Amino acid sequence: MTATDQTHPDTIDWNRYWTDADDEARESATPSAHHMRELLADFVAAKGVPDTVADVGCGPGVLTFDLAERHPETTVLGYDAAESILAENRTRAREEQLENARFEQAVLPDFDPDTGFDLVVCYGTLCYVPESEQALQALYDAVAPGGHLVLGYMNSRAAAHHRRLQAADPDDLDHEFDPDAHRERFGLVMREESTLSYRQIHDALGTWPRSFWEVTEKPEQRWAWDHVPSVWLPK
Repeated sequence: MTATDQTHPDTIDWNRYWTDADDEARESATPSAHHMRELLADFVAAKGVPDTVADVGCGPGVLTFDLAERHPETTVLGYDAAESILAENRTRAREEQLENARFEQAVLPDFDPDTGFDLVVCYGTLCYVPESEQALQALYDAVAPGGHLVLGYMNSRAAAHHRRLQAADPDDLDHEFDPDAHRERFGLVMREESTLSYRQIHDALGTWPRSFWEVTEKPEQRWAWDHVPSVWLPK
């Protein structure tokens, strides 16, 4: 895979995005990951500190670095399709001397590491993968027996939300909005080609997902939890 490849031809070129993105663009691409840090910390406290973690679709490593810093005894691998952000992450890990954080390239729906992980996290990524159910199976296959898969995915409510945004007059919105960029990034979601539901996850994996709020307190600020459910599946 070369530095100009896209994750998928029907969605955003993340290699280019991370190369060109300023601080604001980087923040806007990872809001759910930032919000998830403390919640994932609560989950680990409830389920036990894993020896190994895979953060698939890690982007700039919001969760990868947080887990590696909190748990120096844990080996944390961040996987992403974009080599540009992986190179940045490797540099940061060296500079911060985080020897337990490593970064490798992987492009969903294909994910076939040569080992199983105690915890596999995939947050804010499946919405860019039209073969979401195939990706789910690959992610779940990478969970070691007794481990867990933690997911954040977009559902039909998210699709309706993004369609409303796309149809709105940008002048009527209370934030800057680029319809072309929005269509490029969320086209699969708006067409419901990459959305998921509890039933679809069950049918793909043969087990029902469990709400994240079973093991950690639901934040008072709902943010987008109705649109981007957080679930976990034991192995």
